[in-house]
Amino acid sequence: MRPSALTLALVLAATSVGCAGGLKLTPIKSTSGKPSNVAVYFRVEEGKDKPIGGLSAENFRIYEDDQLVSQHESKQTILNPEVAASHYTLLLVDMSGSISSDPEATKTLVEAATAFTERVQKDSKQKVAVYAFDGSENLTPIVPFSSGSSAQSGVQSLAAYKPKDPSTNLNGAVIAGLGMLEHALEKAEQPLKFGTLVVFSDGTDRAHRVSEADMLEAVKSSKYEVFAIGLGTELSEQQLKAIGKDGTARADKKDEVVKAFDDIAARIEGRTKSYYLLSYCSPARAGKHEVRIEAVVAGPDGKGEKRGSLRQQFDAAGFTHGCDPNTPPPFDIHKGDALAPKEKDDKAKPPKPAVKVEGGASLKVGATTGGGATTPPPPPKEQFTP
Repeated sequence: MRPSALTLALVLAATSVGCAGGLKLTPIKSTSGKPSNVAVYFRVEEGKDKPIGGLSAENFRIYEDDQLVSQHESKQTILNPEVAASHYTLLLVDMSGSISSDPEATKTLVEAATAFTERVQKDSKQKVAVYAFDGSENLTPIVPFSSGSSAQSGVQSLAAYKPKDPSTNLNGAVIAGLGMLEHALEKAEQPLKFGTLVVFSDGTDRAHRVSEADMLEAVKSSKYEVFAIGLGTELSEQQLKAIGKDGTARADKKDEVVKAFDDIAARIEGRTKSYYLLSYCSPARAGKHEVRIEAVVAGPDGKGEKRGSLRQQFDAAGFTHGCDPNTPPPFDIHKGDALAPKEKDDKAKPPKPAVKVEGGASLKVGATTGGGATTPPPPPKEQFTP
């Protein structure tokens, strides 16, 4: 399908309805094009931060100008989101002296990281990378971004990890991790790109290479989701939540680490599965129209229904027959999308300190990236290609 100059406008409104509890449909990106294709990428949630996954095309109803479009006529289908979106997760693990010098703690961490990587890759079909940090300036690549079993086997190398510096450069590692995530996603072929950083540590920053304020600002302004897993009590609940802006898990004891990792993996899995790429063939052949996509889900024990909808406008000028809803949508990330890069004036800001990544390159803390995120610019070539 050729990209059309007729693209869907930004969402004017997103509404949730239904007597048994409302669903929230959050639009991410939409597009339309000849012959009569319309595609919308969106998330479905219930209440606050409760993603809804596992829905099929039959769970959605499509209305054009408030008239129901039959599923037979529209040939509506849920496409594999991988044709349009990349979801990457970077796991950043603390291998400072307090962890690496304890064989039991290291063994448990390897088990937890292996299970985490397997679940996120298998169930949410993400690409996962693993990096380690200690007190040195550099992150150490353990596993490059991949979607196969090689990631799980690569995690085993953590068992033999020897820190270059036994201190803890937590602040610098978080900022560098955001930079590595940005760098990897820039290479992804799909137009829509989503990143998640998961940080595991058993203590606060001891190296003081980068200030806590700079690290927290980078996390706060990042367009990526950030989760934090804490071991022990050195990291306070407030500090843990400041790093893990999208969720946290704590293991008070070493034998609780595996569960903490699995809790975060489950949240990532649920969020990823709540994204849907709905594609259909519009019966319209001319003029401007409003499309409403409604999600309908059965309530508990099959009683009642939960509903939610979103509305958008599209122009059907030039539409004709011959539509195939299975055609990957030609999303334009530079038009009508909150994820598109935005210009931002940082000239008045004072220079920030730098942190190094594997390969010895300096990354400026506070460099602006697409979407208004504050993360480091891409590092140089590494020992592997993400």
